[in-house]
Amino acid sequence: MSRPDAMVHLDGRLVAAGEARIDPADRGLLLGDGLFETLLALDGRLVDWEAHWVRLGTSAAALGIPPPADDLAAAARETLAANGLARGRAALRLTLTRGPGARGLLPPEAPRPTVMIAASQSPEPEKAPLRAIVATTRRNRRSPLSRLKTLNYLDSVLARREAAERGADDALLLNEDGRLACATAANLFVVRGGRLLTPPPEEGVLPGIVRRVVLRLAAGQGLPAEERALSPEDLTGVEEAFVTNSLIGLRALGMLDGTPVGGGGQGPVVGVLRRAYQDYVDPD
Repeated sequence: MSRPDAMVHLDGRLVAAGEARIDPADRGLLLGDGLFETLLALDGRLVDWEAHWVRLGTSAAALGIPPPADDLAAAARETLAANGLARGRAALRLTLTRGPGARGLLPPEAPRPTVMIAASQSPEPEKAPLRAIVATTRRNRRSPLSRLKTLNYLDSVLARREAAERGADDALLLNEDGRLACATAANLFVVRGGRLLTPPPEEGVLPGIVRRVVLRLAAGQGLPAEERALSPEDLTGVEEAFVTNSLIGLRALGMLDGTPVGGGGQGPVVGVLRRAYQDYVDPD
């Protein structure tokens, strides 16, 4: 729920969140026909803005949604300032929908996309190791949507709900072939035999922005890294495991279905990569 005094940037102008109006015929609301990006802002600096902007444009092209006409970096900073978040740590969400359309599935020939930017405080990332389960919900690796950050997150919603009901923090999702894909809102990495491994996009994985950065940082640390299909059994005997996204950075995976993963806490590789990532996002 938004703060009573929250401001959002909607279709080119700032408006009070309580007064913001989305067309009842908006396909993002009715059909999940849209995309979003979540990114971190530190003292008004948009971390990895260019990478998020490029991914949004690439995904929009894949869905046939006209991308925003203007680079929205200035609008994002304006949203931060309007919410008193120009200093400190904040989360930004940029939402792009195809806009309103007639009843039915066929998109309008000339879409009028809806663009909204919202901002909120972002707490410091949790450092305690993650307790996760393997969800019963499966991820469809054969769907192109598994590799796009669309508005339809119901698989993740169901998996996160299952995790909460079972006393866990998060859930890992397998694809329909029973191999590891990701967490509900994060990419998965394991360290096995001194190598950093992560499932490739073809396994039903959204190629995360931080995922890409971590692979690059690992190379800079001399840590061999590769994309490889992984089964749940591959978590047995790993030295370490962790998950990544733009708001949590890196967080160790300590327990899976009640069984310790690696040493059950943050290991040396996660520690090194976390420090390298912190230096990357906040070089000062």
